[in-house]
Amino acid sequence: MTQRRTEDVPDCPPTVVDAVTRGRPQPLGATPDADGVNFSVYSEQATRVDLLLFDHCDDREPSRMITLDREQNRSFHFWHCHVSGLRPGQVYAYRMDGPQHTRHSGTRFNHRKVLLDPYARANTNTRWDRVHAIGPEDNCAYSMRSMVVDLESYDWEGDEPLRRPLAETVIYEVHVGGLTASPTSGCTHPGTFSGLVDRIPYLQQLGITAVELLPVFDFDDRQVLRNGPDGAPLPNYWGYDPFGFFAPHSGYCATPHLATHIDEFRDMVKALHRAGIEVILDVVFNHTSEGNEHGPTISFRGQANEVYYHLWPQDRRYYMDFTGCGNAINANHPAVAKFIIECLEYWVTEHHVDGFRFDLASELSRGAEGYEMDVPPVLWGIELSSVLSETKIIAEPWDGGGLYQVGHFPGTRWSQWNGPFRDDVRRFVRGDGGLVGAVASRIGGSRDLFDKDDQLPVNSINFVTCHDGFTLNDLVSYDHKHNHANGEANSDGAHENYSWNCGVEGPSDAYDIERLRVRQIKNHAAILLLSRGVPMILAGDEFRNSQSGNNNAYCQANELSWLDWDQAEKESEVRLFFQNMIELRRRHRALHDAAFFAGRRNERGLPEVTWHGTRLEQPGWEDYEARVLSYTLAGFDGEPDLHVVLNMFHLGLDFELPVLDGRRWVRTVDTSRGEGEDVLFDGAPAAGTAYHAHGRSVVVLTSVPTGGAHR
Repeated sequence: MTQRRTEDVPDCPPTVVDAVTRGRPQPLGATPDADGVNFSVYSEQATRVDLLLFDHCDDREPSRMITLDREQNRSFHFWHCHVSGLRPGQVYAYRMDGPQHTRHSGTRFNHRKVLLDPYARANTNTRWDRVHAIGPEDNCAYSMRSMVVDLESYDWEGDEPLRRPLAETVIYEVHVGGLTASPTSGCTHPGTFSGLVDRIPYLQQLGITAVELLPVFDFDDRQVLRNGPDGAPLPNYWGYDPFGFFAPHSGYCATPHLATHIDEFRDMVKALHRAGIEVILDVVFNHTSEGNEHGPTISFRGQANEVYYHLWPQDRRYYMDFTGCGNAINANHPAVAKFIIECLEYWVTEHHVDGFRFDLASELSRGAEGYEMDVPPVLWGIELSSVLSETKIIAEPWDGGGLYQVGHFPGTRWSQWNGPFRDDVRRFVRGDGGLVGAVASRIGGSRDLFDKDDQLPVNSINFVTCHDGFTLNDLVSYDHKHNHANGEANSDGAHENYSWNCGVEGPSDAYDIERLRVRQIKNHAAILLLSRGVPMILAGDEFRNSQSGNNNAYCQANELSWLDWDQAEKESEVRLFFQNMIELRRRHRALHDAAFFAGRRNERGLPEVTWHGTRLEQPGWEDYEARVLSYTLAGFDGEPDLHVVLNMFHLGLDFELPVLDGRRWVRTVDTSRGEGEDVLFDGAPAAGTAYHAHGRSVVVLTSVPTGGAHR
């Protein structure tokens, strides 16, 4: 976000204070009412709390400072007051003082630092300079400030969360800014919530049912991490470094200086819901933007450092770091757990959000000393919250400190990013042998991981690619990562990607290489969308978006990360394949059933699933060289049966077909075929007792009545 000129910032109403009274300790934050605004903030160890009121968003100094009385304006751990005469749009912040026995207590009070309200619904950064927030000096003239927001006047027009069953969900992971920042998007407000609204018709046509937005909580997009090899500054682009958990990110708003954060976010949610698309937020409760002991003081550090963060018991000046980002949130402290759960409930009740994906969620299972807890209060509090009972909750079930909880993440209804699905499918598609048993398990919903405590396939979020790693095009175009643009000498990002470049590293003009890459992309997409569980697609994969081999583009706020919408038109074959496979999944319950295979038989006596290899009922579980798998899925309640062939061997092979009384097989999907022939909903004849599957291809056959048309 660029610095706004003074004349771009509207005048806030002059601060008019009629009276300051005791106020209420709950709710936390700034709550406007008919007479003024109630302010409440948490700090157990503070000895002084000052409320700063600014007349204008970019004033160097506050127009009034209200020092809260320890006797009158403090209830246990909460400092509060009611200021009459104020109204929404008021700009405010805090200063706090208290003990600085850092080594023993972990407190880091500094009255010279201006602090944001952790519960602020909107923030302004027109004067923000991160450097001035570091060190002991006064930073008022260069501080961020919070804004009072009216939550009641918005017209939702009857909107509410969609509550779509997980089994019917197809997730599209997308960066709000990167979706439309490119000039090729043609958006009026590129890189914003409004820009995303402009892309809704495209998302509807694609067929996805939910967008999973990379972090939209307020983060410091002005933070320069380092300079790239070309000297250009590299910012915090992805947003996995929040400071304002109740506030939409200013940089994604078209007019944040007008305090329109809330309305712009709500407009996006309402528009997506009208289109039948749910909104899932990627949330970061494992660390904050304040970093380690050398980082800036923004809010938490200056208010209750000893509470919000894991600190080393031997010397509490230093931060434990289970995230790789300098600090780790002490999520299971009662005050912090309250903060997290109230934040989630706020986004559901006030913004109609449909779900959350928790970044490095395993960090939230750690206790005060950093050890894994058997029953972490915050995770169970989220699972058991009545407000969140119909909200999708998705865990990234690991952290940066060594916890890995895929399949045994605390709780029962949490869905989990399935890392083994990603790795097994990648290896299988690139041609590694001996994986057919693992791949069969992944296709069936990963029963080996989730068949406990009444869990189901929908506990598995299946994905081949995500924001963190290669795009799908790069997965089939590069053997090695190429992250030099990140300025870390190519040392960042995952070293093992289970990728295969199809014979040439990077872009190629060779026809055979390009056709093979297209086929491999289709193979990955087909297996993903044929598998039980909840599929997640990385935005742009459906039109071969590339990051030039960069598998960690967290700092690339430029064309490298932005989606190129000219490319979407150019790569219509792959885009239409994704669209058709999503539709195929929707049409066949056997592909998205919420239950594991349980040995049922349909009305024709066909088992729910039968596994094969090239020969019927010989899947080759013990063959460590096997690169093929096929299986038959029974259709129930009038739906047709399906027969799927996965040939990841480099040569074409004949696969025997089961004989069904009174029915015949027609070809519905064959990834070896080109646009218009790769998916045929009306079917094409598949004569004979065997089907010849080309090398490195996926085939789906559909059973239809003999002499009848495909339904």
